[in-house]
Amino acid sequence: MGAADVVPGVSGGTIAFITGIYEELIQSIRSIDHRVLKSLLRLRFREVFEQVRWKFLLAVLSGILLAILSLAKGIQWMLEHQPILIWAFFFGLVLASVFTVRKRVTSWNYWVSSAAVFATLFAYLVVGLVPVETPDSTWFVFLCGVIAICAMILPGISGSFILVLLGKYQFMLAAVNNRELLVIVTFALGAGIGIVSFAQLLGWVFRRYHDLAIAVLTGLMAGSLRKVWPWKETLSTFVNRHGKQVPLEQFNVLPPNVSSEVSAACGLALLGFTLVYVLDRIGSVKEAATSPGTHG
Repeated sequence: MGAADVVPGVSGGTIAFITGIYEELIQSIRSIDHRVLKSLLRLRFREVFEQVRWKFLLAVLSGILLAILSLAKGIQWMLEHQPILIWAFFFGLVLASVFTVRKRVTSWNYWVSSAAVFATLFAYLVVGLVPVETPDSTWFVFLCGVIAICAMILPGISGSFILVLLGKYQFMLAAVNNRELLVIVTFALGAGIGIVSFAQLLGWVFRRYHDLAIAVLTGLMAGSLRKVWPWKETLSTFVNRHGKQVPLEQFNVLPPNVSSEVSAACGLALLGFTLVYVLDRIGSVKEAATSPGTHG
């Protein structure tokens, strides 16, 4: 799950689903409720450990942190030195996720289809309006943690991809690599509050509006492909607060004449697409084996 969450396009929730721990993950997170918070405020730690499925959560979180610390440096290097290749790989991942997640809609009626189309248009416009640089302020890092962590328990939605849209993906990679504790702790606090709150809401939404929710998620991913398209032309630049010259205005273009880099980028996009497709097939087989007669 940690390896998936580092890469924009692959959801940690998808990995949890494939490996058969998704339901236990949701229930374990939902075990952290108002009763646990009351016990914690009263310093009744024995009651906290009795109510929370802490062994399972500790195992999962430890694995996630280990993967993030191991992979963050390599991905940051790729973003700085081979941006077209890494974004092409990410593009393939997200594109495949659109196709795999849409299959979870059991019935495409007018309202579900309309929600998907609206979400696609909305995401396409929004990612074009997202500023190149978002604030590095503590409150914004906290907010990013709240929003991005929700993706961890949504099959098909990548938390790191949400960070890309918020303009904080490379910022958080650098914070992890440089061991910037204030940034990491702030993000972690937001993530903790976000996931506990969202887990309660998620159960209600999926129970009552399953197909509509999946359609909206699918549309958001489809529209957001605009953000991860690898080939862009820069119209203007500016010097950021760190003294680096960064793009200010860009638009997507077709790849230039066929070259070794274009061929490599297309190959990586195909690899990313295939990876998600294979993971989805494995998940479908496992789901069919454990729940005969069901699909989606």
